[in-house]
Amino acid sequence: MRGATQAGREAGERAVANWQRVLALGFVFAAALPAPIALLAQAPVPFQTPKKLDKITPADLLAAFEAPQEFDYVLGEGDEISVDVGGRPELTGSHLIGPDGNITLPYVGEMHFAGLTRTAAARAALTAWSPLYEGLNVTVKVTRYESNKIFVLGRVASPGVLHFDVQPTLLEAVTRAGGLPIGGIGADKAALARCMVFRGNDKLVWIDLRSLLNGSNLALNIRLQRNDTLYIPDSDDQLVYVMGEVKKPGAIGMTPNMTFLTALAQAGGPTDDAKKGRIRLIRPAAGLERDFDLEEFYRGGSNPNVTLQDGDILYVARSKLGTIGYVLGKLTPLTGFLLFTTSLSNSQ
Repeated sequence: MRGATQAGREAGERAVANWQRVLALGFVFAAALPAPIALLAQAPVPFQTPKKLDKITPADLLAAFEAPQEFDYVLGEGDEISVDVGGRPELTGSHLIGPDGNITLPYVGEMHFAGLTRTAAARAALTAWSPLYEGLNVTVKVTRYESNKIFVLGRVASPGVLHFDVQPTLLEAVTRAGGLPIGGIGADKAALARCMVFRGNDKLVWIDLRSLLNGSNLALNIRLQRNDTLYIPDSDDQLVYVMGEVKKPGAIGMTPNMTFLTALAQAGGPTDDAKKGRIRLIRPAAGLERDFDLEEFYRGGSNPNVTLQDGDILYVARSKLGTIGYVLGKLTPLTGFLLFTTSLSNSQ
């Protein structure tokens, strides 16, 4: 009798345990089922282009920044000069203007020449010798220009210090630094968009270098001031974004005359789930959107291979079959089995 009672109790416990497993399975099904439905109904989040600082200085500030025009060369530290005195070889000689801006003249001693023009320096030497000599004819010539220098850094062929015998302009500095920036042949091929000019410790401007190089805005060819630093950044900060159904989505650095087909190829091309008949080009800077049919390109259609601009977005949509395959791929084996058994029971 006791054996029968014990057996009945064990059978009851097994039944309760089975019901608990069934309830737990039901909860799993209830929790898992909305997930694929939510995937189907979820709206795509629009891609936002990372905000970039406005790096072009307005025209009025650029005009105020431009250095005043120099009509005569101003002597400075490091310049080599020749002081010629007609008929007085003891006074004639070459001099190097020192870091303090001074030179040493015979029978006179130190004189400050930095900051003077050649005419003013000759007049100062004549005044200094006047108590000792009469009727002197003094001329000052620059034999080597060192103080009138511009520092060029960044993406140029020959970065470093450039020396000028006249007041340089921005275009002259870029040309002397090794021609057009690395990345193309000719102004239209240059992949760079802007450059920066530093002056002192607290002044700088950003200049639209592309417009200057292609000749569309020659007013940007400002006069530079000695000891200015010209910096031409790399083109890595010029990006296009390829999103959606491509093999390597993300940001791509621009190259000269990059087209949307080039960007698509660098992103690995469309995936098998891509909707190749609808590739959208978004240009946030101009508020423009345009769709392209990649298959029409393959057939030699009339769609133009548009040249991209900095900040453009290419979005490759997913096909309907690709969306269904994506959802099914996200299902767990248990969820897939439950959906299968549910559909099977409904069909009976």
